[in-house]
Amino acid sequence: METGGASKPPLSAVILAGGRSVRLGTDKALIPWLGRPLIETVLDRVSRVAADLIAVTNAPDLLEHLPARLVPDVVPGAGSLGGILSGLLAATNEHSLVVACDMPFLDVELLRHMAALSREYDVLVPHLAEGIEPLHAIYSNACIEPIREVVNRGGRRIVEFFPRVRVRYIEQEVIDRFDPHHLSFFNINTPEDLERALRLSE
Repeated sequence: METGGASKPPLSAVILAGGRSVRLGTDKALIPWLGRPLIETVLDRVSRVAADLIAVTNAPDLLEHLPARLVPDVVPGAGSLGGILSGLLAATNEHSLVVACDMPFLDVELLRHMAALSREYDVLVPHLAEGIEPLHAIYSNACIEPIREVVNRGGRRIVEFFPRVRVRYIEQEVIDRFDPHHLSFFNINTPEDLERALRLSE
């Protein structure tokens, strides 16, 4: 049975803002986006579904103005998987929505749908024809130790720990009801991506 409305259990939101943005040449979190830093747009979207807001960053002085708790990478250099671990360790709730700081088109209604699903899973992740979207997913605290083990042995791929936890997929036909063009998963890695995003925003 799915949950909904006022019965939704609490949720934390983790924004990964620790990347070095080598290809873009600037800090992704601070990309100017419609008059403000991009991470503020991302934070605004996830705040519609979660009250406990966390940004994983190794440059807290640049983000201290945000209405979120800033936490460092617990394992520097461990990539997105290490960022997820850092966020889960800091979260006050059993489940956490995890997104990247460079996703300007997050769809609030899709996020609400994900947040409202019955939480009989450890990972809830969108599954598209081209693959899964692990940086637009909900993770439970049961993922902490499996992630830590992967990170400690040098693993960096998020899906490496999936065999050890309960994974539920949101299939494309469900996603299409909310976001038929799949812009929720668009992220900005290069100047060309930024140009395309700005065109799309118009």
